[in-house]
Amino acid sequence: MYNEKRLIDKLKVFGMFAFIPLFAFTVVMLLPLVLGVIMTFTTWTGYSGSLFEFTGIKNYATAFTDKAFWESMGMTFKYVIVTIVLTNVIAFGLAMLVTNGLKGQNFFRMGFFTPNLIGGIILGFIWQFIFTRVIVYFGNSLDLPIFQASWLAETDKAFWTLVIVSVWQSSGYMMLIYIAGLMGIDRSLLEAADIDGANGWVKLLKIKMPLMVPAFTISLFLTLQRSFLVYDVNLSLTKGGPFRSTELIAMHVYNEAFLYQNFGPGQAKAFILFIIVAIIAITQVSIMKKLEVES
Repeated sequence: MYNEKRLIDKLKVFGMFAFIPLFAFTVVMLLPLVLGVIMTFTTWTGYSGSLFEFTGIKNYATAFTDKAFWESMGMTFKYVIVTIVLTNVIAFGLAMLVTNGLKGQNFFRMGFFTPNLIGGIILGFIWQFIFTRVIVYFGNSLDLPIFQASWLAETDKAFWTLVIVSVWQSSGYMMLIYIAGLMGIDRSLLEAADIDGANGWVKLLKIKMPLMVPAFTISLFLTLQRSFLVYDVNLSLTKGGPFRSTELIAMHVYNEAFLYQNFGPGQAKAFILFIIVAIIAITQVSIMKKLEVES
């Protein structure tokens, strides 16, 4: 009787606190994932009234033999590597700057974080105006050939516009994570290092950075996820152009499924992307976890 009462109490607690989040997760995340995987083996377009037939691995074969898919994937890997490095280096530098007692540092923290509050679509349109009008104007006025034409119209430079905007948007957010990591370091360790005569570089390399590995883990994971799945900035800034030279993988998958109406191959490409990102993210977190040290 006592055990039954305890079980009932546990079920009540579960119903009050866990059922709604679990239900939302199942409906919003789990079911779409399962349906998406099923779609990769069929000709189903996602509409309830449409007929479909099973095609086996035909959609995956189409995806793996699509040259444009792998070109887009290669471009995305290049974009991910560059943005991860630049974003985290700049974010860490900003965190160091606004935690060293700089006058008005709270104002600077707010200023550096503000770009993250701007939606990707709006952000893309703002920077589109900057690249096509403002920078070109100053380039012509100051006779700087590199800025006299819009970078958005040149295939070898349009990629870097995506990098610049993404780094500008994300650095402030990652900065907050690094600030939390720096503030969490035991002051007594730094005071002991000062007594031992350690300079700023020694304290940074031997004390601060090893103790901030958890912050690096989180920041790298978030930057990785954002970079692989970026779509809004890609859409509003370059639309994948010129000549699909900046069509990152998320845009390529969306265009394949919804613009070109190839739902099966498009969903197969999305699932391939999911597997690649999951493997990279799990590997990154596992490696970083091994580097963590106790303070």
